[in-house]
Amino acid sequence: MNIIDTINFALRSLTTHRLRTILSGSGIGIGIAAVILLTSIGEGIHYFVLSEFTQFGTNIINVTPGKISTHGGSLGAISSARLLTIEDALALKWSRYALYTNSSVMGNAEIRALGRSRRVTVYGEGSDFSKIFNMRVEVGQFLPPDDPRSPRAYAVLGSRARTELFGNTNPLGASLQVGMSRFRVIGVMESKGQVLGFDLDDTVYIPTARALEIFNREGLMEIHIAYQPGVSPQAVVDDTRRILVARHGREDFTVTPQQKMLDTLSTVLDVLTFAVTALGGISLLVGAVGMVTLMHITVAERVAEIGLLTALGATRARILILFLMESVVLSMLGGLSGLAVGTALAWLLEVLVSDLPVKIEWDYILVAFGVSMLIGLAAGVLPAIRAARMNPVDALRTE
Repeated sequence: MNIIDTINFALRSLTTHRLRTILSGSGIGIGIAAVILLTSIGEGIHYFVLSEFTQFGTNIINVTPGKISTHGGSLGAISSARLLTIEDALALKWSRYALYTNSSVMGNAEIRALGRSRRVTVYGEGSDFSKIFNMRVEVGQFLPPDDPRSPRAYAVLGSRARTELFGNTNPLGASLQVGMSRFRVIGVMESKGQVLGFDLDDTVYIPTARALEIFNREGLMEIHIAYQPGVSPQAVVDDTRRILVARHGREDFTVTPQQKMLDTLSTVLDVLTFAVTALGGISLLVGAVGMVTLMHITVAERVAEIGLLTALGATRARILILFLMESVVLSMLGGLSGLAVGTALAWLLEVLVSDLPVKIEWDYILVAFGVSMLIGLAAGVLPAIRAARMNPVDALRTE
């Protein structure tokens, strides 16, 4: 018997008991479909979350006040940690790697214009903020490069804040009250939508020093540094630390590369993808148990046929190959049906549920199909060995 005859023999054996074959193959198919569907959702979430963060740039260093790591020291020592200031941000402009720096503070305040009022998120930023985070202005301009210690009272609106306060009228040059202070509107930002639950359109951008006055704060919440592409983040961190330690006298701040945060986030999302893949793997395990059961039943029902094949000259190796091929063909058919169903369901989810990020990864599809073939081999080994070891005389007596 050649390979074609072996495959035909396996197909005839499977079609003899169609219902049992369909039920057993569907176990593998459902498992493969579950793996594809769950991994597609997991990869979609992974891709979506990372793209939400990286749309603002990746070559960024964040400096926050306070030291998060633990050091030894006297319990009686009085803390004298300094706040981050606008002067610190100006000093960091002299870093050999810095392209742009930005001092940042934020809060919630009521804004008023044209007899309308609204409570929004107010960002106190510098003139380089839009360059660091790839933010685009739709109308007018962003905050000008004034002296950050005494900037003019200018404001830039988010697209939703503009619509709610000014409707379709041109807001440029209009007076805007933020808290108890008045500002002149000089620009409107392009719509960015919501990012991880934060509405970036329902906002107002004003100079940092003005925001510190409105929120009655003495120090910054964060300093951002955009560095040159291709530079090691650690080199930027070291240079930033050197400059601030020289100003503060000690390291009472925390420097975090955005790439480090992205790596941590990616690790968490990888764990999520692995978890959902494992859930689909449970379905595959159930399908494998069903296939083992089917193959054992098949061998028990075809004892006489095995004896006849042996009597006609089929070797033990040939008997082994015949039953292994039957198991592999069954798993392959189940795997192909699972691939088709899983891919179709993932595509339908992507089309019908626009808010659910779905990304079909062909690597997972190929791996899932390979796993289905391995399941077929593993499920058929013991029953095939049992069939090959049967005594032909004893087998024929069962007829």
